Amino acid sequence: MQTKRTIFPNKLLPYILLAPQLAVTLIFFIWPAMQAVKSSFEREDPFGFKTTFIWFDNYKRLFADPSYINAAGNTFVFAISVTVFSMSLSLLLAVAVNRVLRTNRLYTTLLVWPYAVAPVVVGILWWFMFNPSIGIAPYLLRGLGVSWNHRIDGSQAMLLVIIAASWKQISYNFLFFVAGLQSVPQSLTEAAAIDGAGPFKRFWTIVFPLLSPTTFFLLIVNINYAMFDTFGIIDATTAGGPAQATNILVYKVYADGFLGLNIGSSAAQSVVLMLIVIVLTAIQFRYVERRVQY
Repeated sequence: MQTKRTIFPNKLLPYILLAPQLAVTLIFFIWPAMQAVKSSFEREDPFGFKTTFIWFDNYKRLFADPSYINAAGNTFVFAISVTVFSMSLSLLLAVAVNRVLRTNRLYTTLLVWPYAVAPVVVGILWWFMFNPSIGIAPYLLRGLGVSWNHRIDGSQAMLLVIIAASWKQISYNFLFFVAGLQSVPQSLTEAAAIDGAGPFKRFWTIVFPLLSPTTFFLLIVNINYAMFDTFGIIDATTAGGPAQATNILVYKVYADGFLGLNIGSSAAQSVVLMLIVIVLTAIQFRYVERRVQY
């Protein structure tokens, strides 16, 4: 059977339809990226009166800066922790309530609300709950013999931002995992149960492989979320402290560029961060996607 092809008599119509999206992409993505690359090779005085082309000096100083290496290490720990924690807990919740959600759609709607909360609001919310002076969490922890003060303890501060960032992302991951679980044919799991496979074996050998496309998609989304979209959470919760313990790469771009007025270094950092994300995404598509079963 031949497929009918739709032919538009007006040759300009496809370009007219694409023009708004292309304009948005050019103005808000391509042009700023080109400006960042250009600024990364320049040194500009804080008042913007003089700009000097200095080639790769910004990049050389960047990789020789201990604070940048520290921010890169913090980013690695933060991104891996947020991705693993949020995806694991989301999958656990999705499996636990999969049967309930078949008859109760209201639960899905309510659970997505945390994802709609702005990152800054999330940061302030968790800052209040874990505030050493007025927060409920430190009060409860003191009853268990745990002294909590993330303003002077870097490990506690990192744990706080990981929990806050993961909490915001769990609902997003949960909805995708539930959708994936509900698309798994029940006949497969029932046949495995008849053959004597236990719940864990059924999940690991049948359900989880069928969830691999969803898991692969969420892996890319969560890594990009941890690298970029958590700036507001960190700024409102710890502002990169204490002693730069929670200063990740995206926050250092802001701190050096907008607070320190070092535009050249900030632009170089943004270019490096963009390259890191591109390389990570390419590696995931090159190697991780091989294990995905479509």
